[in-house]
Amino acid sequence: MEKNKPQWSSHLSFIIATVGSAVGLGNIWRFPYIMGKNGGAIFLLTYLLLIAFICIIPLICELAIGKIYRTDTINAFKEINPKFKWLGWLCITTVILIPCFYFVVGGWILNYIWIFISNNLPSDFSSYFTSYSSQIFMPCFLTFVFLIMTASFPYRGVNKGIEKANNIMMPLFALMLIIMAVYALTLPGAKEGLEFMFKPDFSQFSHSMVLTALGQALFTLSIGMGAIITYGSYMKEESHIVKSAYTLIFFDTLIAVIAGVMIFPIVFSFGVTPSAGASLVFIALPEIFTKLPCASFVGLIFFILLFFAAITSGISILETAISAFINNFKISRQKATVLLSIIVAVVSIPATLSFGILDGIKIADKTIFDLLDYVTSNILLPFNTLLICLLSGWCIQSLWKKIFGDNLFGYIFNIILKFIVPIILICVLIAGL
Repeated sequence: MEKNKPQWSSHLSFIIATVGSAVGLGNIWRFPYIMGKNGGAIFLLTYLLLIAFICIIPLICELAIGKIYRTDTINAFKEINPKFKWLGWLCITTVILIPCFYFVVGGWILNYIWIFISNNLPSDFSSYFTSYSSQIFMPCFLTFVFLIMTASFPYRGVNKGIEKANNIMMPLFALMLIIMAVYALTLPGAKEGLEFMFKPDFSQFSHSMVLTALGQALFTLSIGMGAIITYGSYMKEESHIVKSAYTLIFFDTLIAVIAGVMIFPIVFSFGVTPSAGASLVFIALPEIFTKLPCASFVGLIFFILLFFAAITSGISILETAISAFINNFKISRQKATVLLSIIVAVVSIPATLSFGILDGIKIADKTIFDLLDYVTSNILLPFNTLLICLLSGWCIQSLWKKIFGDNLFGYIFNIILKFIVPIILICVLIAGL
């Protein structure tokens, strides 16, 4: 076990690390194409309202649980009530399953970085991606490389590893994102792209769009997996929970919007449909980059940006399970990191090979990769969040008073936590099923 409970060296480091946890591939490629599929600006408006008034509730709860109980996810729920220790294990199961497919994408990113560094660009990215992802050795190898790179930071500890990594990578990530967005605004389709993002067409509004926006908000904020509880447990005593939560939401949403400002002018300039889906990043955008001046440089910056987004989120995912392993298995941080890495490596192999020799193996008409993505994003995250809200509202005595004090804001928060958010999450869960 770790002898002393780690703490962030400063409140700024906590914010940077937590933003790094929330900002991932979901902001850079998932958010733009989901917005493209759901009407653009009207989706963005709905998303902003949901994230500011609904998703803030479970986010505050997770931060509060982490700060109050100052332990890993499993023991935090055990402290609330020993009967709910299983919910902690459910969250840990979720964060073990997520990197098993998420790190496969990390391996693809490493491969694309090498392509653009070497300037060895294929003539047809669609054929190239299909051919590459169906290979046996190289995708698995690069998945393991990405896993080792990510695990090396929590292996070194909270301050020397996680904090230092985020303090370096997140400013570089923000700088690259802004550079790419400014560059995109110089392209001929910038006006159409911005209109698509910021000029709402209310005829596109639908109930399914609302549920999709809420699901995306939960995914991008790392809610329901215990990562926020774990990072919250390292908060300093003087850190303000509500202010921290809104700061996190502000920066996470800002980055998602800037990512849209980067991507939509590019896709409109070259006639690519904004709802191109997951292929947008690995097929459509690389094809576009080859038509731009300094194609290798632009593509390299974009995929390094993706790499930073993926690895900072990956660090928080691994740290959530590592913290739990340390306290529950009574082992060192280093042993916990190695144990978790072995588990993720083993499970990621069939997920990686599901694009090749295992593509015929399907469960509920889904490949192993798609099944892991679907189960975690559409079922486990909303279900875990629902249980966390019910636990926070009904089982932690006067949690709202501990956060807000005995005032009107606390009463409103308590009502939304106990009744409104659970109903909405049940709807999301039913839609996911």
